[in-house]
Amino acid sequence: MNGRIVVSGCARTHRGKVRKENQDSFLLADLARVAPSLEMATSATGVGPIDFALTEDGAVLLVADGMGGRAGGARASAMAVAAVREAMGDASLLGAGPEAFVSRLRRALELANEEIHEQSRRDDNLRGMGTTATLAGLHGGTVYFAQVGDSRGYLVRGGALARLTRDQSFVQDLIDSGVVDEEGAKSIRDNRILQALGTAPGVLPEMTYHELRRGDVVLLCSDGLSRVVSDDEILTVIGNADDCLAMCERLITLANARGGPDNITVLVARVDGEGLPSAEGGVAPARRVYADGGV
Repeated sequence: MNGRIVVSGCARTHRGKVRKENQDSFLLADLARVAPSLEMATSATGVGPIDFALTEDGAVLLVADGMGGRAGGARASAMAVAAVREAMGDASLLGAGPEAFVSRLRRALELANEEIHEQSRRDDNLRGMGTTATLAGLHGGTVYFAQVGDSRGYLVRGGALARLTRDQSFVQDLIDSGVVDEEGAKSIRDNRILQALGTAPGVLPEMTYHELRRGDVVLLCSDGLSRVVSDDEILTVIGNADDCLAMCERLITLANARGGPDNITVLVARVDGEGLPSAEGGVAPARRVYADGGV
């Protein structure tokens, strides 16, 4: 479909009420802008709202939740953002078509993993550091996800919300195997994740995708939100907010009202424009696994 696709994006991050520092990091970047502008895509507390027309270069959204001690966690998540920003902003790596774009998303996380793991190996003070990484790429009329860890990516369409990523966690494995259901899993106090950037020499990002329609909202968050705010509550906030800034701020306020037990990061992008089909009559959003060589 021809026509413009416009994006309105916003991100907010908060220390929460328990942690002494914020070890989350994020990135929101229009890849059509020159590389220095990507430096403006992150800040200490948030960015946006920013509005731009999506080009063939695409745009990226990233939430990274660091772990591995006070110094290590913050360092790992910041390194993930820097590595992804460099890899996705390098014009020499720009390729035509969705397959090349998806390959760059995957490779960006692989490069981030290599850099964090090597830094951890060289510096005893950073030994064992790592970070989750949920990377979303907007390209054409599709959102693609590259997922490592348990930060989440959602797609909201009208009155429906779908989680497009799968938590790579011990608890999620229990749910998938039928040992517990979603409600029962809330009582399990085990935050182990099965994969993170930097904790091993290699990493295998899971790739998922979904076609976009007018008015869709793509939302990424760290588990500081998803552990205390349900999917239904997220959907209610999104549906009642007028813009992406209100969505971010209300979700963070809600997480803090539940005790704010962890750092909280929320990144939202609303897409619209004649370059996307109408939401009316479209299929309900659902997680779809991207197979190499196409969807």
